[in-house]
This record gives sequence, C-alpha cells and structure tokens, in this order.
Amino acid sequence: MAGMGEAALLLRAYWERLHEELVANRSVLEGRVDKLLKQEAARESKGGFDDEKYEAYRDACVAFLEERIEAYNPIGIQYTFERAVRKRAGELELELDWYEAKGEYEELLTAARVRAEVGMSDERLRELAEELIRELGAYPDRSIISGYEGRPALRKLPDYVAARAIEEIVR
Repeated sequence: MAGMGEAALLLRAYWERLHEELVANRSVLEGRVDKLLKQEAARESKGGFDDEKYEAYRDACVAFLEERIEAYNPIGIQYTFERAVRKRAGELELELDWYEAKGEYEELLTAARVRAEVGMSDERLRELAEELIRELGAYPDRSIISGYEGRPALRKLPDYVAARAIEEIVR
C-alpha cells in the first residue's frame, strides 16, 4: 500500500475525472434531471407539480448540478474537500446537510489508500480514478440517495435528483 501522498494524488485525479465527466455530459445531465424530477414529482404530490412549481424545482436541481460540477473543479477542489480547511467545514457541513456522508467519505479515503501506488503515471492515476468512480460513484451521491429514499421530503428533492442524474452518468 502506498502512502498518504499517493492516496491524495489519486483523490485529486478522482475529483478531476468526475469534473471532466460531468462537464462533458452537462446537457445529458439536464435531460436526466427532467426525467427524474417528473417521476419524483408525480410520486411526491400524487399527480405532479403545477408548471410553476415544476420549473422552480427544476431550476433548483440544475443549480445543485452546477454546484456539484464546481465542487469537483480541480482549480478549487482544495477549498471543498481538502483537510486543511475541512475540519471546521466538515463540522458545519454535518450541521447543514440533511444526509450523513461521513461513512461514505471514509470509504472513499480507504479505497484511495488501498489502490494508490508509488510512482503512478498520469495514465495510471486516471485508470485508478475511473476504478474508484465505477466502484463508489461520485461522493456524496450514495448518502444523498439513501437519505432521500429512507425519508423522502420535498426539501431533499433537488439534491436527490441531482445525485441520481450524476450516478446515471458516471457508473
């Protein structure tokens, strides 16, 4: 098993690969948002939303997608996921987010540590990052999806729809 430096490199490659995939599929993601939102809206409100409510939720779903794409942006990734500012941000996130993602994050870290290799080439980093994505999806989608499915609520819907659309693209 490689050290933390190699695991950190692999995590950066994971975030970068997610960003590339989501940017390349932005229009497909929006199409999936429409499909998923219509399904969930029909379930949540027994017949669907009126046009105004649907558009408001659709706008929120697309905003959540954009937020996730930017969260994976390699230029700003250190502000979102790196440990230097993560301690306080992580505490605040636990207070604000309705889903619990700590276990999912630990699983991602462990998987990166196990897969990381000393002296990985750029090509090998990309391969390993794609393995992580295929196996674990895009963090924190699994937590969002299971949290919503366990206790559906309209306030959770935009996060859930965005997470489902992303998972359909990356897996």
